[in-house]
Amino acid sequence: MTTISSFGGLQTTLRGLLAHQRMLDVTSHNISNADTEGYTRQTAVATAAPTLVAGVTTTGGTNMLGQGVDITAYNRVRDNYLDVSARTQNMLLGDRATTATALSRADTAIGEPSDDGLNEKLNNLWTSFGSLASASQSSGAKVGVISAAKAVTDQLSQLDANLSQIQSDAATEYSQLTAANGDVANYTKQLATLNDQIGNATAAGQQPNDMLDQRDLILNKLSTLGQVSVTNNGNGKITVKFGDAAQPLVDGSTPTSTTNWPQTLTNPGGQLGALINTQAQIGTYRAALDNVASQLASTVNGVYGTTPPFFTGNTASTLTVAATATTLKAGTGTAAESNDIATALSQFQNGTAQTSYQNLVVQVGADSKNATAQQQLSISLVNDVTSRQQSVSGVSLDEEMTNLITFQRGYQASARAMSTMDEMLDQLINRTGKVGL
Repeated sequence: MTTISSFGGLQTTLRGLLAHQRMLDVTSHNISNADTEGYTRQTAVATAAPTLVAGVTTTGGTNMLGQGVDITAYNRVRDNYLDVSARTQNMLLGDRATTATALSRADTAIGEPSDDGLNEKLNNLWTSFGSLASASQSSGAKVGVISAAKAVTDQLSQLDANLSQIQSDAATEYSQLTAANGDVANYTKQLATLNDQIGNATAAGQQPNDMLDQRDLILNKLSTLGQVSVTNNGNGKITVKFGDAAQPLVDGSTPTSTTNWPQTLTNPGGQLGALINTQAQIGTYRAALDNVASQLASTVNGVYGTTPPFFTGNTASTLTVAATATTLKAGTGTAAESNDIATALSQFQNGTAQTSYQNLVVQVGADSKNATAQQQLSISLVNDVTSRQQSVSGVSLDEEMTNLITFQRGYQASARAMSTMDEMLDQLINRTGKVGL
């Protein structure tokens, strides 16, 4: 029969004491980081300590005596599926929020319906031609036509300038985010550094939970800017691809993680993809506005004549009024009362140019409304996946307080067991063999 040391019980109770102490330490760490961005709840994994052979059974088998508990790991409570879902929804929200903001600005710039918008100013132009038709020799009526026409060209030019500014702002923001000191570059450097630190810690048999949290947080932030694909290399390190770039953004398959930035992106998704697409979409609005200006010039000059023309230029930014109050003609005839030109032009309300502009207004409004609806949907989806992540990985103070009491009781019980073992050993060592016992 195997002899068991009288001090074995002390070792068993010591293991229980230390295990509950570590559980209390982990719980304290969780409580301290309850409001820390990106923090993942941790648990201490308790496993029964290796057993001790304690003799044989009556049937010849082996008796195994337990020796308490060991803490074998400190795990993060994390769901990889939810992590991937969160990055996907972050990317969509980054795309839709950026698109909604830009298109809302475009809708505001158009500013229709309005008493001071381009549509009303076109109406005023046709009305002014009607006034000229009624008083073809009136200098006041001629001044009114020129004034109304200049209001139209000024409005077209201003609208084009406003849309151009939205395009320019999108290009500037894209350049800033993708610059050598921009957000993508900074996230790339941080990921590479953490990647190597985590790889080294893993190779040394450590569990770098807090560094893993930091890396996951950066991946979440990066996913807002564009699509993020992560490959686990099995040694604690990861390889990260970004957008539709050909090479990995961070390659963790090498001894020291390598980075590849800047890279050419054409359809990266996320905020960067929206900034690229927004420039093109605003470009289509500007082209439609140029078409309005071209149709307006063709329509008026087709009636007024081109030698000299009423309008020059055929884009929103170049359309100008060539006629003046002095040279303006109301009709083609030589008689003072000739007014066929003014009469014809007064009938062009809701003509081709005006209809094209109204179609543009409807298109911009519909696009803006749809983008806002998509943004709200993405916000709901992000909130949903974030809530599910929190239910798995977040710190519940109620749960941690319950654990705190449980582990405290376990610690107290282990301490009491150790005191009992100590008293038994005291009896054995100091009092055994004394007379009178």
